[in-house]
This record gives sequence, C-alpha cells and structure tokens, in this order.
Amino acid sequence: MTALSPSHAWRRWRPTPLLQATFALHAGTVGLLALQPGLWPWGLGALATNHLALTAAGLLPRSRALGPNWVRLPPAVAAGHIAITIDDGPDPKVTPQVLDLLDRFDARASFFCIGSRAQCHSDLCREIVRRGHAVENHSQHHYHHFATFGPRRMAREVQAGQDNLAAVTGQRPCFFRPTAGLRNPFLEPILARQGLYLASWTRRGYDTRNGDADDVVRRLTTGLGAGDILLLHDGNAARTDAGAPVILAALPPVLKAATAAGLTTITLRAALRASTP
Repeated sequence: MTALSPSHAWRRWRPTPLLQATFALHAGTVGLLALQPGLWPWGLGALATNHLALTAAGLLPRSRALGPNWVRLPPAVAAGHIAITIDDGPDPKVTPQVLDLLDRFDARASFFCIGSRAQCHSDLCREIVRRGHAVENHSQHHYHHFATFGPRRMAREVQAGQDNLAAVTGQRPCFFRPTAGLRNPFLEPILARQGLYLASWTRRGYDTRNGDADDVVRRLTTGLGAGDILLLHDGNAARTDAGAPVILAALPPVLKAATAAGLTTITLRAALRASTP
C-alpha cells in the first residue's frame, strides 16, 4: 500500500459546537428523564428538534456545522488562485477531452473520482495524474443514499475508495467529497482518521441536470474571485441540445473568464501543501 505522506497524518477529531450541544442534550435528557419520567414528551421534543438540526446541517453541502469543510481556498493561497474540481469520473469518453481542454489553457484541476470507476479505467486515472492534476476520493460506489449510512458502512465506503484510488494512481487522496455533498455527523471522525479533508465548493453550475452551457458558465463565473472552488462534472454530465457533455462546452469560457480576471488554477492538493506549516 502507498505510504502516507505528511498531509495524511491522523487528524484529531474536534466536535463542533453543534455536536457538543448534541452530546450535552442527550446526556441531560437521559438524566432528566431518570429523575422525572413524566417529562418524556418534552425530552422527546428536544431530541427531535436536535436531530432535525443535524439533518439540516448534513443537507447543506457548504455547512461547517458538522466539521471542517473547504468551501473556499485557504487565505494563505487564495490570492490569485481558483480551484477547478471535477466529479463523478473518470469517464472514458469525456475525461480525455476534458484533459485536452485543461492542457490547452495550462490549467490544473482536482478530479473527484469514484473508486469503482477508477478500477475500470485505471489507465485514465493515471493519465490524470501524469498531466499534473490531482485525483481525490468521491467514495467507492457513489451511492445516492450515502448520507443515510451508519458509521461502519460509511467508513467502508470511504476506505475502499481511498485504497483503490491510491492503488491505481500511486497517490493517496487528500480530500473527500460525498455524493452531492450530503453527509451526516459520522463522516468527519472517519475523515479525520484517514487524514482526509472534506471539500465542497464556492459555486456550481448544476451541470448534471442543466443542459444550458451558457447558464452553467454564468453560474460559475458571475462574481468569480480569488479563492473560489468551482464544481463541474465529467461523469454523469448533462447534454447540450447538440448532444455534447455540458462540461466540454462550459469549461473553455470558464477558464477564459478566470484568465481575464487574472486568476490561475491550483489543485486542492497543492493548496493544502502550500497552506500547511
């Protein structure tokens, strides 16, 4: 197995204020009901409200209520940079064209790859790395109900993706992105044990269901600024009216807009190295 780099050192898990309040509420409710069983409706209501808050936090991809979350590049590297992140691949037809477009603009991207797809298209994953991009962990199977998993199943899904992507590329991913960015409180402790960081985005074009390339570009570039993390898809990409994957039509104008704004691209992995003492 590929050796761990310094960036993959075990991270100490620190519960967020919401989780600290959750632990205190549960302990307090148990103690209260032990003394006053008749107050169970109030206790049940308090716990239900708390679980709704936890669920809401997990349904907001950019939320930090459940743990650290890269929604922007860190201040140490944000100046003059943006990050392009590309999900759901590798796709044997689309990804090679995406790589050629990135080469044309001398741009770098972070590809959040699905472990099972990487195993089927291992040469393509290695080509992503060979061309100077980064392969990150988008889980092993990309289950749409990932956020409903318990801790053991969620850990297996993260671990399998991590191990398989490392075996294919020779590099262990530094970042994890769950399906659609949805998660639950079990995820952050798992990522901390793996030395992984959760990454979401600053802006997205909804290009898995939006076939209007101009609208995707508008969503990604309006107000584009230093530190932004952009989300696109090479796998599961919507199609334009002409039948082309949206990313192939949207990526060139996005990169042109970045250049016009004086912004260069950086991988999340490079940003992590540059911002870690």
